[in-house]
Amino acid sequence: MTVKQLSLPELVTACGEFGIGKVGLWREPVRAYGVPAAAALVRSAGLEVTTLCRGGFLTAVEPGERAAALADNRRAVDEAAALGTDTLVLVSGGLPAGSRDLAGARERVADALAELAPYAGSHGVRLAIEPLHPMFAADRCVVSTLAQALDLAERFPAHQVGVAVDTYHIWWDDRAPAGIARAGAGGRIHTFQLADWTTPLPAGVLNGRGQIGDGAIDMRAWRGYVEAAGYTGPIEVELFNEELWARDGREVLKETAARYLEHAVRGDVAGHVANHWPIASSRRESVPHDDNLDHRGQQGPRP
Repeated sequence: MTVKQLSLPELVTACGEFGIGKVGLWREPVRAYGVPAAAALVRSAGLEVTTLCRGGFLTAVEPGERAAALADNRRAVDEAAALGTDTLVLVSGGLPAGSRDLAGARERVADALAELAPYAGSHGVRLAIEPLHPMFAADRCVVSTLAQALDLAERFPAHQVGVAVDTYHIWWDDRAPAGIARAGAGGRIHTFQLADWTTPLPAGVLNGRGQIGDGAIDMRAWRGYVEAAGYTGPIEVELFNEELWARDGREVLKETAARYLEHAVRGDVAGHVANHWPIASSRRESVPHDDNLDHRGQQGPRP
């Protein structure tokens, strides 16, 4: 999403030119291009897909709407498996029209996960519940804190359901670092994403994510929390920003990688920075945490 102005072929070409080897994808451009064609495109370029975004929107009450949502999420699992990623990010969905029952909506998410988690697990795909900032609770995501996301995830095996940790959505919550430790202890951090908090927020607020370094979030500190929790997988940068989308996508891609190094990496102990060169970008830009990691974040053999 960081460089959504680039088509999939343009993105693949830019990643190759800039030495970026991992990429997080969104369903809309993948489906528009064609899932098999998109899978072949990234595979032929040697790109590894870190996550697919997004599934979810599981709070409907009406039986037909609920059945349609479950069917769409099964398709999302199939798409993730076809692309070779083991992680599907879920945004739970907001309150149904006219409802004020937050607790009931969250419980319907749990009911849906009970159907989807085994299906995802059988396809080698993990579901990553992403808590969104509370300003999105009414219309987009009734799961607002990392603790709420973990309360849902922990009803299921960790290889089926975990969480997405996104700085933009949880930076304000003083309980989030403890939640990250809890998630790490259970092996449930399935992806880690960076975006900055800048003000004033734009109209509609959705596209208000700031470029790394432009806002209030200490990226290095949050990276430290997930590292201390045992996470060693890729780090994605996900920016919804009209000003960035209006610029040349290749320029934004290079800038974002540089900002990641400047604000999330530099200042580490000598010799550690070498393991943090940018490796990915997409409709969601992903950056590697360690050049020797496989796509599940496991430590691979060193030369």
